[in-house]
Amino acid sequence: MDKDAFGTPGWWKLGAGFCEIGTITPAPQKANPKPRVGRQTEQKALWNRLGFPSQGAKAVNARISAWKRPYPAPLFINIGKNRDTPLEEAHLDYEMLVRTFGNKADAYVINVSSPNTKGLRQLLDEKNLNQLLGHLRPTLADLNVPYFLKVSPDLSEEDLEKVLRVSVEQNAAGWILTNTTLFRPPGSPFPLTGGLSGAPLAQKAREFLQKSLKLLGPQKEDRLLISVGGVLTPQDVMDRLELGADLVQTYYALVYEGPYFFRQVKHWIKKQT
Repeated sequence: MDKDAFGTPGWWKLGAGFCEIGTITPAPQKANPKPRVGRQTEQKALWNRLGFPSQGAKAVNARISAWKRPYPAPLFINIGKNRDTPLEEAHLDYEMLVRTFGNKADAYVINVSSPNTKGLRQLLDEKNLNQLLGHLRPTLADLNVPYFLKVSPDLSEEDLEKVLRVSVEQNAAGWILTNTTLFRPPGSPFPLTGGLSGAPLAQKAREFLQKSLKLLGPQKEDRLLISVGGVLTPQDVMDRLELGADLVQTYYALVYEGPYFFRQVKHWIKKQT
């Protein structure tokens, strides 16, 4: 949610164990037309169709360059293509972003799973994904910076298996499970465009975590699974960890519970132990 890295130093001070900024695009671009955000308290749902609004790599890089290293906690930089970049040239956008930020990231998040940039999810197709990650891999290896692939929750189990297999072959350090969903529960007031998160995504996110662990088997090794989607309470954080997540991420809880959620999690876990 910190699209242009304005708030990250504050989130670190509030106790975040890691922060992900972005999605950042090479050139500045505006958000999709309004309406583009919404919430429904009854279903504990959030909806957005932001579409990678970004000040662009140059501006965000200048901001991050002013931060002292080492950072208080790991920094993940989430990168994506500009909406007007053709899919066949998408790798050029991702490569440009990695070269721009270099070692300022502790890890990169390759975002090819947002439903809000037309055609973006086609990069999750086996052939396209293999080509994209194949282009990026040498640059990332030279920098010695790992990357995570952000996965769509709307993949079939067969397609999920292909995505995991390709990214293992291309030396991914792990996966963020998951992005927002095109699924709509009964009574949802939101349009079919845009991504839904919050409680309606929780069960699907849990299932994707379990399926991924099963599909990966021994290939999981020291790769990280980062679970996100419908994490509303400290108990949800513990549930994802017990299911096998290495890290847990939230957006919903910060909207509804406020910026002290990290501390709530810490105190709740202390009470349990």
